[in-house]
Amino acid sequence: MLEVVLRSVSVLIVFLTLPLLVGQTEHKVMAHMQGRLGPMYAGGFHGWAQLVADAAKFIQKEDIVPRAADRWVFKIAPGVALVPYLVALSVIPLSASVVGADAPASALFVLAASAVGILGLLMAGWSSANKYALLGGMRAAAQLLSYELPLVLSVASVALAAGTVSLTGIADAWSPLWLVWQLPGAFVFLIAAVAELQRPPFDMPIADSEIVMGAFTEYSGLRFAFFLLSEYAGIVVMSLLFAVLFLGGWHGPFSDSLGPLWTILKGYGIAILIIWIRVAWPRLREDQLQRLAWLVLVPLALAQLALTAGWVVLSS
Repeated sequence: MLEVVLRSVSVLIVFLTLPLLVGQTEHKVMAHMQGRLGPMYAGGFHGWAQLVADAAKFIQKEDIVPRAADRWVFKIAPGVALVPYLVALSVIPLSASVVGADAPASALFVLAASAVGILGLLMAGWSSANKYALLGGMRAAAQLLSYELPLVLSVASVALAAGTVSLTGIADAWSPLWLVWQLPGAFVFLIAAVAELQRPPFDMPIADSEIVMGAFTEYSGLRFAFFLLSEYAGIVVMSLLFAVLFLGGWHGPFSDSLGPLWTILKGYGIAILIIWIRVAWPRLREDQLQRLAWLVLVPLALAQLALTAGWVVLSS
């Protein structure tokens, strides 16, 4: 029981810490890439406490529920969007021994748990009694259906190469050669993950210049902050998952003692790449989004899966 409690508390601490680190990094990386200062005053040195100040601001704001909204669905939607990422993070290993719960099919578990988060956006859009929010929720559903398939296919390729759907087993079976022959799958995974998180250039469900803020339109205060936190938590989950699947997780110099650090650093590098994509690319149109998924990513992921299957058969 003590071990279960310690593991649960550790996962919760990581869940509350890493998304804030990613958020602060986004503030600074975007500021430098766009040639501006960004938040510089909160906390003193380079505005390190800006996210703390933002949290205090959100807590003080009034929590408003539209009169025509479905109140209970409206209120629980932010939690439905956030909690699945906590569940997914619990089975992502930082090393062979540092993991919240070493599930036998942890790769499938992470994909299933992270996909549940989209229900929060659907619930928010449907319950808000707002046409913009409803349109954002429907766009989010269409985007999930399109990009879940290439995401799963890219993970299936790695699992087939490793001979297991356990993230710990996949990382143990990883070799530097995977950086070459699993590269197309890594590309598909990264693009599909950004689309799943609805980050620019795939932010059509939010699109503040078109549909105000999509499913978030009627939200304020702490509930709106939960949606923002779920976005950064999703970046953490997808970045760490990418690091374990395609970059070897904890493999590196002195991995016996520094394994968790290597996993976190690799995941942090992928998070910075996701932030860079936001700054560097303009928003796609909805038809371009669907065309990219079905005409580019899905065929590429199927080709990668076929290549992996052939490699496994020939090498066995």
